[in-house]
Amino acid sequence: MSRSDFRRIQVIDSHTGGEPTRVVMAGGPDLGQGSLAERRAVFRERFDTFRSAVINEPRGSDVLVGALLCEPVDPSCVAGVIYFNNVGYLGMCGHGTIGVVVTLAHLGRIGPGQYRLETPVGVATVQYAGGNEVTIENVPSYCHRTSVKVDVAGLGAFVGDVAWGGNWFFLCGDHRETLDLANVERLTDVTWQIRQALKQQGITGTNGQEIDHIELFGPPRDPSAHSRNFVLCPGKVYDRSPCGTGTSAKLACLYREGVLAPGQVWRQESIIGSIFEGSVRLDGEKIIPRITGSAYICAESTLILDPNDPFALGIRA
Repeated sequence: MSRSDFRRIQVIDSHTGGEPTRVVMAGGPDLGQGSLAERRAVFRERFDTFRSAVINEPRGSDVLVGALLCEPVDPSCVAGVIYFNNVGYLGMCGHGTIGVVVTLAHLGRIGPGQYRLETPVGVATVQYAGGNEVTIENVPSYCHRTSVKVDVAGLGAFVGDVAWGGNWFFLCGDHRETLDLANVERLTDVTWQIRQALKQQGITGTNGQEIDHIELFGPPRDPSAHSRNFVLCPGKVYDRSPCGTGTSAKLACLYREGVLAPGQVWRQESIIGSIFEGSVRLDGEKIIPRITGSAYICAESTLILDPNDPFALGIRA
C-alpha cells in the first residue's frame, strides 16, 4: 500500500484555561454552502465518522473539543466554525472560540483587533489583544427558569436555574459537594445523575431542548475570584476551564437576579484554578455576555487515517 492511500488531516491544538481545542485546518469534509446550522446537520448526518476519527481515541481523548473551520455565510465574519466533541456537536463553545482566535493569530490570519466569528447558533464578536488573551462577546444569553427542583435517587433534591449561554445548563449552588480537583470522580457521578434525572423528569430548555451541561458552584480558592465551578460536559467529562458558555449562562442569571450590573466584572474560577473574567452588556432587552480568557498553542500536527487501521475512524461505543 502506498503512503498516498493515507488520508491526512491538518490540525492545531491549543488549550484555554487547561481545556483543549483541536482546530481542523485542512482535510475536513465538504459540508456544502448552507448556513452553519445546516452544515452542522450535514456533518452530523453524513460525516460523523470524521468527528470520531479526529476526537476519539487513539488520536484524541474524551476531553478534547474539535473546531472545524468553514467559510462563513456572513461576509463580515473572519471565519465560520462548527464545534464537536466525543459524543456529538455543540452550538457554541466559549473556550473553543478563544482557542480558535489564538490559532488564527498563530497562523498570521489575524492581528490584534476586533473580529466576528460565525457559529451554528449565531455570530460571536471577538477582541484579540495580541499574545494569548481574547475577549469574546457571546450570543445573547438568558435565564429560562429559576429555582428548579430536581430529585435524584439516593442523593436527594437539587435546586438550580436553567439557562442558555450557547448551550443549555442546569446551574446549581445548592449541592452539598466539595468542589476540589481530588473529588472529580464523585462530582462527575453526581452531575451525571442530575443530568439523567432532569431528562427523566421532563425538565428541559426552551422548546424541549435537552439540558446537557450541569454546572455546580461553590466558594473560590483565589481570593480575587467570585466563584468556583465544576462543569459536566455532554460526553461525561468535566471542563478544565471555567466554561465560556456556562459562565455566560451564569452571568445572565446574575443579571436577572440583580446581583450583577452591566459592565461589572465577575471572575469565575474553574475546578483546576484557571480564571475567566465575565461581564454583560445590554442590547435592548438582550443580555450579551463578555468573556475574557487566554489560550496557548500546544501542537501543530497531521492526523493520518490509514485505511488498513481497524481504528482509523476512532474507538466508538
